[in-house]
Amino acid sequence: MNLALFDLDHTLLPLDSDHAWGQFTVELGWRDAAVFAKANDAFYEQYKAGTLDINTYVRFGTQSLRDLGDNGAELAAAAHQQFMAQVIMPAIRPQAVALLDKHRAAGDDIVLVTATNAFITAPIAKALGVEHLIAVDLVLDARGVPTGDILGTPSFREGKVARVEQWLTSRNTSWTDVGHIFFYSDSINDLPLLERASHPVATNPDDKLKVIATERGWPVLDLFND
Repeated sequence: MNLALFDLDHTLLPLDSDHAWGQFTVELGWRDAAVFAKANDAFYEQYKAGTLDINTYVRFGTQSLRDLGDNGAELAAAAHQQFMAQVIMPAIRPQAVALLDKHRAAGDDIVLVTATNAFITAPIAKALGVEHLIAVDLVLDARGVPTGDILGTPSFREGKVARVEQWLTSRNTSWTDVGHIFFYSDSINDLPLLERASHPVATNPDDKLKVIATERGWPVLDLFND
């Protein structure tokens, strides 16, 4: 058994799906444009710097869903279909699809491991043909609307290692049972899982990760320009 683990945002997609969803909700009129954009951009800078508080961000990012009222779950689902059609599908590049296909052809188990929440990413994983998704799970209220709290361990930084381990355990296996573990990521936030992988690949890396990858001799893949 070999594993091919993939981050999503700026790794398989040339955008941040969480940030893009926030901007999309502004376009829908769900949030005040100026106030939301300022806060959303600040959180994004914190993420890139490796200083983001994931719990605070999730509460912020899901606020618009809680404000939708009793039909919030249905409205959110319909909006996400629009988001997929208008934002995500046009952003899926053939290079990313080819990389996934390469691992499928090799018989590797492919897992999407992302710090973006499952509401946003589950349809994206399906569109990419990836069966296994590890994402930030959300606590839902009786209406099926996020409460703003995270369910279990968030798949963020060291939490990605813990969640992959939980996933392996759920399949009655462990790290030592896996032959090769590939992990593709762009972000310094993913250093813990990159270090755990037998084959880390810095993919479209940010400046901090590129320095580390160069120092350690890790492959550096520019997926969207090669």
